[in-house]
Parts: sequence; structure tokens; C-alpha cells
Amino acid sequence: MSVDFNANIPIYVQVMNDIQRKIVKGTYRPNDKIESVRDLAIQYGVNPNTIQRALQELEREGLLRSERTTGRFICDDPERIQLCRKNLAAQFAEEYLRNVNSIGMTAEEGMDLLKEASRNRRKE
Repeated sequence: MSVDFNANIPIYVQVMNDIQRKIVKGTYRPNDKIESVRDLAIQYGVNPNTIQRALQELEREGLLRSERTTGRFICDDPERIQLCRKNLAAQFAEEYLRNVNSIGMTAEEGMDLLKEASRNRRKE
């Protein structure tokens, strides 16, 4: 897997975000065992300590659970996963509105563009 990391965001945060997206998207299903730290480090092309930190944060957030001798697993709490999905979508919305504002548009104008884009997607 080739990952294009953003130099302005810590790599462990970017790894966390990618794994969160995979969880809320369903790539990782509840109770799935996640790859080992070593395997993830190879996949992402980063130091194992970076992966370890990302996974610890995901555990702290409750999206992963650790079992001593068998590894880490995706949480089996659909409400927690749904909350994560909602939080990620809210972050995307905030970023969109910041970008729209940066070109002199109001939030309302930005929302109108989103509605129009949504209507156009339904027609496809």
C-alpha cells in the first residue's frame, strides 16, 4: 500500500484516520482481528513505533480492543462505530466550509452547492 502522507499532520494521526475510515466503511468488521504492528508498519511504510502509537490511540477511543496473547480486534459496539462515522463526517464538513469561506463564499452558498451536487449525483 502506498500512502501519501501530509507533512503538516503527524503520521500516526494519518494512520489512525485511515484505520478509522476502514472501520466505519466496513473494510474492518466488528470483532475482526487487525493486522500486527509489524505488518501494518510494512503496509504503511512507517516505523512500528508510529503504528503502535496509532493503535494505542484507537484503543483509547474504544475502536480497538487488545487481547494479551491474540492481538487487537475491532470493537463490536455499533453505536461507537456510528459515532466515529458521524465525527469523521463532521470533520469533513468543517473542512469543506473552511475551504468555501477561504474563497469568499458563505456557508449558505456552500450548502447550496452541496445540495446541487447531491441532486446531480442522484441523476447519474
